[in-house]
Amino acid sequence: MTWQFTLAGLLIGILVGLTGMGGGSLMTPILIILFGFDAKVAVGTDILHGAIFKSFGAVRCRQLGIVHARLALWMFLGSGPMSLAGVAVASALGDSAQAAENYAVGGALVFGGIGLVARTLLRGGMQPSDAPFLLQRRDKIVATSIGAVFAFVVGLTSVGSGTFFGLVMVLVYPLTVSKIVGTDIFHAAALLWVAGFGHLLRGNVDLHAMAWLLVGSIPGVLLASKFTVRVPDNVLRLGLAGVLALSGLKLLNVPQANWVLGIGVVAVLGGLAAYGVNAWLSRPRVAPARGLE
Repeated sequence: MTWQFTLAGLLIGILVGLTGMGGGSLMTPILIILFGFDAKVAVGTDILHGAIFKSFGAVRCRQLGIVHARLALWMFLGSGPMSLAGVAVASALGDSAQAAENYAVGGALVFGGIGLVARTLLRGGMQPSDAPFLLQRRDKIVATSIGAVFAFVVGLTSVGSGTFFGLVMVLVYPLTVSKIVGTDIFHAAALLWVAGFGHLLRGNVDLHAMAWLLVGSIPGVLLASKFTVRVPDNVLRLGLAGVLALSGLKLLNVPQANWVLGIGVVAVLGGLAAYGVNAWLSRPRVAPARGLE
């Protein structure tokens, strides 16, 4: 199987480029259920794959000016070391313990998606702004704590490199969603390199599958990240919520989860595509210049 890996990588790359979320939450279950991977190898392959393709997305987001580099750095101070702790625990745990962890994470993702929809519709709490955001001491402590807590989950399950960090940043920091997506991808790239290298040393990476995943995911994330700055915050928030809920339902192993995941991903991508087509058709058109009489 080669083109199947590439297609899966392309879909994940597009989702991550648009929303910053959904990479590990969707790719690891795909590798386990659709491709029959061992759980530890699926996690390791997904993490190292994410490190490489998100690095391309991080560079692109930095070029577009949608990365808060200092916030990403403070998160990484906590996330780097704790991701290695998660890798060590993942290698020591049995599959049953990892399954319990997946259920806990899945429930958190579903509630997170519901909360993000409510926050978008109710318009309460922290409001996004294009104004420069200067980090205060409290912001730095919160960023480091967020990095430490959720990076352990990333190293353990590969879930959360974008999902949890993106959700918490939406709720805590007054950044536009496009800047949250860019900062999230930038931080995730650095974090996943640390965790991915740890899995590689422990022999938990299928390099052949990872290479074919990259053939699809790198173009996907580069293409999709170009549209992040053009999509309104509310549209991106609802897309993020959809990815969160789908990821959670998949990890919770609900009945017919594969169909729910497939239909949901198509619906999210279709909705974003429909919005893009409508925006393109509705754009102002310049009347052709009339010749001199």
